[in-house]
Amino acid sequence: MAFEEEPLPQIPTNEKSWNRLLKFIAIGISSVIVLVVAVKWIGPFVLKKVVVPALQWEAQAFDNTERIIVILVTLAVFPTICLPSTPSMWMAGMAYGYVKGILVVMAGVSVGVSLPFFVGSVFHAEIQRLLEKYPKEASILRLAGEGNWFHQFRTVTLIRISPLPYIMFNYAAWATNVRYTPYLMGTWVGMLPEVFIALYSGILIRSFAEATQAKRTLTPKQIIFNVVGFCASVGATIFIGIRTKKRLDRLHEEESMPE
Repeated sequence: MAFEEEPLPQIPTNEKSWNRLLKFIAIGISSVIVLVVAVKWIGPFVLKKVVVPALQWEAQAFDNTERIIVILVTLAVFPTICLPSTPSMWMAGMAYGYVKGILVVMAGVSVGVSLPFFVGSVFHAEIQRLLEKYPKEASILRLAGEGNWFHQFRTVTLIRISPLPYIMFNYAAWATNVRYTPYLMGTWVGMLPEVFIALYSGILIRSFAEATQAKRTLTPKQIIFNVVGFCASVGATIFIGIRTKKRLDRLHEEESMPE
């Protein structure tokens, strides 16, 4: 005689909602605890033992001209050899603030994205084989080489804002047949959110380091303003990146549809 298996009891929808809510609450409480520990103990320790000595060394080791050269060279060379250039942007923010900092950073970034663009022409066949291993990403990157000047500029801008691999596109750009001018100008516009966050981070690091060095503490209002402003900027950048990625996928679907 065959026995029929009894169906497992279904968890009520309300219970699922409560479980999800409890998870969010637990994550929120844990995040607050970690944040308090970081602000109260870890942050001051890192500032005192790492950041302040580094700033003192940097101030003694370089004059203004040498500092600009170091930032420009690292921003130009690091993307070419697949190293992150964000610390150089932090340095620009700490030393020069927003206006001068963004001019220095964009000058270095222009060289940093141009070198791989032209180096990629030497390794055209190797890059094509690499793109074949990632067909979806490659098809999105190839959108940059299609259409008129504005279409290429818009696509490069979307690619730069989206979470696609930054260094991969530097070298793959040549293989997409995108022209240099829309590639460079699209890079300028698309990288502005990332550059702003990096400069903002550098300015915050500098302000906290100066307060630590002067043995004074920022007021709770200043700390809350800085932290909330930074989190809001990062959140806005992530939101823009996600929206841009969806827009890029939609553009890819439109281009892939048969006429």
